[in-house]
Amino acid sequence: MTEFATSADGTRIGFHVHGDGPVLLLVDGAMCSRAGGPMPAIAEAIGDTRRVVVYDRRGRGESGDTAPYAVEREIEDVAAIGAAVGGPLALFGISSGGALALRAAGALSIVTRVAVYEPPFMPEPALAGARTYTAELARALRHGDRGAAVEAFLRRVGVAPDAVVGVRRSPAWPGMEALAPTLAYDDAVMGDSRVPDLTSLRADVLALAGGASPDFLHYGAQTVAARSGGRFEVLAHQTHDITPAAAAEALADFLD
Repeated sequence: MTEFATSADGTRIGFHVHGDGPVLLLVDGAMCSRAGGPMPAIAEAIGDTRRVVVYDRRGRGESGDTAPYAVEREIEDVAAIGAAVGGPLALFGISSGGALALRAAGALSIVTRVAVYEPPFMPEPALAGARTYTAELARALRHGDRGAAVEAFLRRVGVAPDAVVGVRRSPAWPGMEALAPTLAYDDAVMGDSRVPDLTSLRADVLALAGGASPDFLHYGAQTVAARSGGRFEVLAHQTHDITPAAAAEALADFLD
């Protein structure tokens, strides 16, 4: 059943809770929501020993959206959910959701632990590509071309041109176009794609990467762990699409 928390700017944020126990909030990455993303299955895999909260980030699913956007509003959304469910929070974020989880953990004292999976921070030589994507995305959204925005994202994450054509023809395309404006939110969360300053972070940190993922996806997790004094782990055989069982096992080891 969907519950709602009201954020500081009045935006209603939809979420549901699985299980009971210490609270773990799952933070989606780009183009994901409760209706189309990995988090509900991860919540099921974790089982009933934790109060696992799965939510729709603003602009997605059953959550509202209030202009103007700022990353701080999404941090306030996390705080509102924390107030609604009670108790300290652990966070788990995948991809750009990991970047948001780190920002929230740095800003909110209620966050005591944060785990991230392959946050796509980049080393210096790759930052030009991030700037190009930001410009392409902004141009597409400024012109109201949601399809072009989604295509820019797909190219950015390495989808081949012929595969992009196939995605456009798939039944998933209308839903992807509906989420296109939120790509700018994830881009804002990523900042300039450098690993952010983590000196204000007081939460315990676990940074994860998949053993079958390319090296550039290891960079962000490794650097986050090094700069936060956290732990870095490689999960054997996992890709960027982490399996629910692997996520649940890694989180259990960290949170127990």
